[in-house]
Amino acid sequence: MSHTSINGLMRHLRNNGISINGSTQKRQLRNEGYFHGYKGYRFFRYPEHKINYTSYSEIHSTIEYDSKLKTLLYGKMMSIETALKSVVTECIIDYDDSEEISNMLKLAISSYQNCPPSSTEREKNTLQKQKLNIESIIRKQLQNNYKHRRINHYYKNSHYEDVPVWALIDVMMLGEFGTLVEGLTMDVRDRISKELDISNHYDQQRHFIYDSIFTLKDLRNSIAHNSIIFDARFKNYSITPCVNNTLRNEIGLVFINFDSLDDYIILMSYMLKKLETPKREIITFINDYLKIVEWYENTVDSQISSAVIRNDCKTRMNQLINYVKSN
Repeated sequence: MSHTSINGLMRHLRNNGISINGSTQKRQLRNEGYFHGYKGYRFFRYPEHKINYTSYSEIHSTIEYDSKLKTLLYGKMMSIETALKSVVTECIIDYDDSEEISNMLKLAISSYQNCPPSSTEREKNTLQKQKLNIESIIRKQLQNNYKHRRINHYYKNSHYEDVPVWALIDVMMLGEFGTLVEGLTMDVRDRISKELDISNHYDQQRHFIYDSIFTLKDLRNSIAHNSIIFDARFKNYSITPCVNNTLRNEIGLVFINFDSLDDYIILMSYMLKKLETPKREIITFINDYLKIVEWYENTVDSQISSAVIRNDCKTRMNQLINYVKSN
């Protein structure tokens, strides 16, 4: 496409069936960007699933819808990340009876030496490789964050022995934190799950916590980088049976597959409840999500909103609210 001026871009949109005119829409297109705005929002999840826009106002509303969702989710996502790190840190330190990273690596991280006696040779080697990967992640984290006082303070202190586990976990990115949790021994993961009151009925191997971290990481990173989230196109991590079965059975859902943003709202609300967030706060979060959904439905043509929003969204959110209200 050879049109580079804003007027040329507007003509190009009109030639492609999108009504756009006037100084207001000209400014919106300039501020939102042709490639990030129109090109990014003209489809739902996959490029072949085009949304049948007829005016730029509908595209602008979709961009605004996406922005409202990111604003709503950001604070809650940070709260979940911070609280999960706190719980995991506490469980590791209690298990090791030490704050030292070296003791965590020796006692709390699975390896060839401390894996279950029934492990095969292949399983032992897999765990050892995983431990070596975690050690590499830790070294990189300490190196990359040395400029921060919360890390270099311990190297400059004459009484320094080791950077404490809590300081390390505090600076970890969510994906790396998930890798650390995945590498913890079954005993430590079981402590974490019990601390959060997560039943082992659907999670006998105690995978739920790190699977949830990896699932939320995709959304968290998209919010942080101002990427598009309204259609869950950020999804990279495949849902696992333990997450699927736990959420479906505990909340009473027919299905959950994380192909829509609704499912991420469900997982976040579930985690907030397990982290003992006040019920009123979680319900407000869910209702605020529904208000944004309703705003979008009232702003664009029903053909567009039905392509973006699941027709059972409100039913599922009401099921979620009932779960949050329960003991």
